[in-house]
Amino acid sequence: MKNKLQNPFHAWVRLEQPRLGSRVVYATDEFFGAKERLIEPQDPVFIEGRFDDHGKWMDGWESRRKRSEGYDYCIIHLGIPGIVHGVDIDTSYFTGNNPPSASIDGCVSDAMLPDENTAWQELLPAVDLQGDAHHFLAIEHDSATTHLRFNIYPDGGVARLRVYGEVRPDWDQMDSNELIDLFAIEHGGRAILCSDQHFGTKHNLNLAGRGVNMGDGWETARRRTPGNDWVILRLGHPGHIEKVEIDTAHFKGNYPDRAELRAALVTDESDLESSSAAWAVLLPESKLDMDMQHFYTDALQDVGAVSHVRLNIFPDGGISRVRLYGNIAAGDAQS
Repeated sequence: MKNKLQNPFHAWVRLEQPRLGSRVVYATDEFFGAKERLIEPQDPVFIEGRFDDHGKWMDGWESRRKRSEGYDYCIIHLGIPGIVHGVDIDTSYFTGNNPPSASIDGCVSDAMLPDENTAWQELLPAVDLQGDAHHFLAIEHDSATTHLRFNIYPDGGVARLRVYGEVRPDWDQMDSNELIDLFAIEHGGRAILCSDQHFGTKHNLNLAGRGVNMGDGWETARRRTPGNDWVILRLGHPGHIEKVEIDTAHFKGNYPDRAELRAALVTDESDLESSSAAWAVLLPESKLDMDMQHFYTDALQDVGAVSHVRLNIFPDGGISRVRLYGNIAAGDAQS
């Protein structure tokens, strides 16, 4: 089993996920490997001795050997437009057939597939690539992107492209009287810190719909020391929380015994782990049941406008989804 590198962009949302509506909508060539594999959610695999009609089967996007001028590229339509902060160009298992270099451009377009008149902006200049390696690369860009053009020079195969960033809705178009899920990914919410995520990532907590299985949630390892596990949730916009849902879908022998919510209006995120333990109680410690949606309204305490929520689970276990419904508060959105 290959060692996993520490992901420097783990606090950001993966924008390329097909479950968010993202699609690879075009590729100049996909002779050896289908373009859709580039954003498959599971990690790439290598199957010894597997061949198809085009040659060795590889788990990634792979073009044929180019015998003319030019280079190959594919275009990814992001299901939820976002500001890209970093990428991982993963060439796992591509050793003699990886591209020597790659770059990424971005654009804003209402079309599923931008046309030849679309204005593209460079997000990542050409960088050198190694075979069978992760390439974590930061991107400095401060506006939302709807499409990415992933260029490889001149050809070859890439196992996966992970795109990390954030969603920033146009809050001026939102009705301040409407009760919305302030933590929903489409509203810019994201989990930013947790005590542990051994079995399931914190970023599953605000995905649309109920979890599809036990792996589709946030789950910690079994705690063998005193204390409890926790996760800190950043709302897309400060607001007054009026209704909460905690869903333990599919967690039956490993759901937390109890849960508590604390919340605050935060201006400094530098010491969240310790400061959040003393935030005001939004939901007092409450008993949870397995594989069930738990709704809270009357039990919620009036803590005013908040921007962050800390979910404490006792002592450990798995949560599928968290919904934090409220009205947006006056003032600027999170930045």
